Amino acid sequence: MVFSAPAPDAAPSNGQAQPSSHQASPQLWLYDTTLRDGAQSEGLSFSIEDKLRIARKLDRLRIPFIEGGWPGANPKDVQFFWQLQEEPLEFSEVVAFCSTRRPDMSAEEDPLLKPILAAGTRWVAIFGKSWDLHVTEGLKTTLDENIAMIRDSIAFLISQGRQVIYDAEHWFDGYLANPDYAIATLKAAHEAGAAWLALCDTNGGTLPHEVARIVAEVREWLPAAQLGIHTHNDSGTAVANAIAAVQGGARMVQGTINGYGERCGNANLCTLIPNLQLKLGLNCIPAAQLAELTATSRFVSELANLAPDDRAPYVGLSAFAHKGGIHVSAVERNPQTYEHIAPDRVGNQRRIVISDQSGLSNVLVKARSFGLDLDKQDPACRQILQTLKTLENQGYQFEAAEASFDLLMRTALGQRSSFFVLKDCRVHYDFGEPSDRESLATVKVTVGDRTLLEVAEGNGPVAAMDAALRRALVQFYPVVAQFHLTDYKVRILDGGAGTSAKTRVLVESSDGHQRWTTVGVSGNILEASYQAVVEAIEYGLILHGIQTLQPLPLPLEV
Repeated sequence: MVFSAPAPDAAPSNGQAQPSSHQASPQLWLYDTTLRDGAQSEGLSFSIEDKLRIARKLDRLRIPFIEGGWPGANPKDVQFFWQLQEEPLEFSEVVAFCSTRRPDMSAEEDPLLKPILAAGTRWVAIFGKSWDLHVTEGLKTTLDENIAMIRDSIAFLISQGRQVIYDAEHWFDGYLANPDYAIATLKAAHEAGAAWLALCDTNGGTLPHEVARIVAEVREWLPAAQLGIHTHNDSGTAVANAIAAVQGGARMVQGTINGYGERCGNANLCTLIPNLQLKLGLNCIPAAQLAELTATSRFVSELANLAPDDRAPYVGLSAFAHKGGIHVSAVERNPQTYEHIAPDRVGNQRRIVISDQSGLSNVLVKARSFGLDLDKQDPACRQILQTLKTLENQGYQFEAAEASFDLLMRTALGQRSSFFVLKDCRVHYDFGEPSDRESLATVKVTVGDRTLLEVAEGNGPVAAMDAALRRALVQFYPVVAQFHLTDYKVRILDGGAGTSAKTRVLVESSDGHQRWTTVGVSGNILEASYQAVVEAIEYGLILHGIQTLQPLPLPLEV
């Protein structure tokens, strides 16, 4: 079965739109596994809402395939696929992941495959063993039975209307150990009808020259097969290995945003995509989406609650930063002297460390995304830019807190109103018995000429403060009763400062229909939380069209 593109007339069972119906067939098909393989990174845990937000961000980036997880492995992944059946992605195919059937059991009888079908995706990624060592030592079965498992599982899924991507696990190690058997497993998958055969460097120990040679040999064995590549970074060569495979004929590239993944991580799509597209001239995603790569990288790192890698190629804060005097003077004359690409092609920006120039174009692009058509000459643009720089210097990060950035722009344009004024806020925590450890918050709020005092309890100081604030405001703005916090993340910005370190708080809120995220920064975690919570309520009121006649003074003080 030769695969060139998802057929536009072959709609998946959940009604998802197809990549080919929205964009020309790319020369390379990107396959993101951040939500499955990336989530196996040590210290990383995505909530269901995190996964949904990341999936929709990747969808906007026009990634053709997004691996959502293993349905049935845990309740979180089951709910993730259910929610995407209710609200399908617009451009991307979501992919369910699973293993081949178990030994000595038919695919129809294996309970592991039933949740895969229930996930309702048109595409399924199924992995099987390529290395004879894993077959005999891991599966404790025969080499022939393993081939039957691969063949039967793929044939069964295809009989149920699914298209299959076969991940040949431990492919390179298996091929080096027993090439005839490894090829036999691939042939079984291909003959069973797998649309793609992805060669996996699961242990991450293969080097680029070996990858290039082996991929070329596989193409000789299976010239009609569509090959993909899946690499890990245990030798620091995941990106180089993926590029070597592409140069050898692979047309699907699997990886994760920011290179997240088990052990040393997976191939970093934020490095791979621009290398493949800008350096090798291969079409991966539209140019407009490529310019969103940096924002996507930082968005995912915020939801992962991991600090972005400042020195990451292309998307890192330092990727286009210049400090040395000779470098700075040369770049000001001609950026090509010390920049291998124009930073805006990947949504990044040049930084002159000692003077901190540039960035106005980013503000204009972001403003347009909120429906604001600003003129570069408008003084408000430079006020927004200056405020943004000042706040970022204090530790703010707006990539995953677009509601706060929208409020910042409204302030500069004189379009932001004050819905309420906090006169006093006190939080009490009693170190009593564990069952009694509730926080108590008292707030005094003024709206217009009325002042109200309210008290509320919560299972933490932020929950108590949020509850008290909403209990007061709902009496003025009834719609506040629909608002609730759905996520709360804290990051220490300068850990070396000990207890005096600054804290950034990211708060996601919802009214049951839409979600928005706000940010606060302070040396006091409660103050940072308060900033984010207040802006969350304010932005919710704006989304619901609530009006007030209390304009904020201009300019914004930071």
